[in-house]
Amino acid sequence: MPSPLPSVRATKKPPQTMSNLASRLRTLPASTRQVVVVYNSGYGTSYASMETFEKTNGVWRAKFGKMSARIGSKGFSENHEEGVATTPTGVYSFGSTMYGVRADPGVKYKYHKLVTDDWWNENPDSAAYNSFEHGNDPGGFSEALWEEVPQYNYFAVINYNIPVKVATPARGSGIFLHVMGSGATAGCVSLTQTNLLRVLEWLDPDANPRIVMAPSQNLDRY
Repeated sequence: MPSPLPSVRATKKPPQTMSNLASRLRTLPASTRQVVVVYNSGYGTSYASMETFEKTNGVWRAKFGKMSARIGSKGFSENHEEGVATTPTGVYSFGSTMYGVRADPGVKYKYHKLVTDDWWNENPDSAAYNSFEHGNDPGGFSEALWEEVPQYNYFAVINYNIPVKVATPARGSGIFLHVMGSGATAGCVSLTQTNLLRVLEWLDPDANPRIVMAPSQNLDRY
């Protein structure tokens, strides 16, 4: 009789690893299940791409297709300063409130519809530097949020320099994810309104989302 075949013990296969930008990231919090990646070919260009990913059963999977984005007119910077049109590199959370000149489109975050005298304080000499304020003009580079149309039809706050770190020169303020205008930004990240709404409506504070911003060759740092 032929020898019996050796028994084969069933082994559980490890989760499949998806090769994508999110799988390259190494510093995201363990609780993060959504990530937005903004990247381009180098530091000196304002043209960028955005990709979105969500983690399911421990695996990062693409959510939406690649989107065209714009960043600061001077590109990315690892040392962003107040008043300089660069977009800071790094990994950041989103502010707890989203804002817009228009009504809440149905986001999962708290939402504030902008009214007259709603400002983003960008005055480094102010105690409330880099925060939302309602009232008188805080001075400096502060933005009259209700007047910025279409860029601030809707936007999310990127928590760069929040809480504020005191520095000379000031490390910068008012870094948002907002509607694309006619060109580059002053340091924010912009998308077409259609794409922005897809992203803002998808972001969920319970998923502890993060945004990663850097030239593509440096994403492995994060």
